[in-house]
Amino acid sequence: MTTAAAAVHDPQLPGGASAVAASARRVTKAYGAGETRVTALDAVDVDIQRGRFTAIMGPSGSGKSTLMHCLAGLDTVSGGRIWIGDTEITGLKDKQLTRLRRDKIGFIFQAFNLLPTLTALENITLPMDIAGRRPDQAWLDQVVETVGLAGRLKHRPAQLSGGQQQRVAVARALAARPEIIFGDEPTGNLDSRAGAEVLTFLRRSVDELGQTIVMVTHDPVAAGYADRVLFLADGVIVDEMHAPTADSVLERMRRFDGKRTS
Repeated sequence: MTTAAAAVHDPQLPGGASAVAASARRVTKAYGAGETRVTALDAVDVDIQRGRFTAIMGPSGSGKSTLMHCLAGLDTVSGGRIWIGDTEITGLKDKQLTRLRRDKIGFIFQAFNLLPTLTALENITLPMDIAGRRPDQAWLDQVVETVGLAGRLKHRPAQLSGGQQQRVAVARALAARPEIIFGDEPTGNLDSRAGAEVLTFLRRSVDELGQTIVMVTHDPVAAGYADRVLFLADGVIVDEMHAPTADSVLERMRRFDGKRTS
């Protein structure tokens, strides 16, 4: 089995955690038991580098979404250990895990999940409002500028295009300055032009704001915006690519079974 960790290290060691936003060690996820047991993840080791854009790809059923959900603390593991920064999340109680996700993790999904009665700005700051935290105004202004929403903050979702709504969702994920953002097919509901806009803003958030992003995608074009692509098959990381392009990702995907669905 090939692991994606080029230099496997213990994220608890001094000096190691600062460069790593998330880590998995021997992570297994299985469903069912006996003859019906299905192994979605099979002893996966991976490090997600801080301040980098990582894409996760693979055929349908490869385990890519399961890996993201486990790394993000949205799903439990059957075995192994996961860290966000230097905090091990495997074994955390529900209340502790909820607090960690609220304070350290951002999420972007296919569905924009915006509240229709709130303005774009109110949707962006909603998680912090719920948590009783005041946004850092300078950071919020920088995020809004980065995603190009300065002129649309008073508009409600129905007054925004699909691409603009997803940019609001991106800004919402960025606004609380999480340690890491997970995106599950964040451009899956957008046309190619709107998708390119959102991917450009994700890329800028890494380059200009120092954000860490992990994105599950089936689209080689989307993966081409990343710094690194992890390829999964049958619950195992079988390959990785640095400085990808859409063409190089597509060629690599063709080495699997030709499937390009999520």
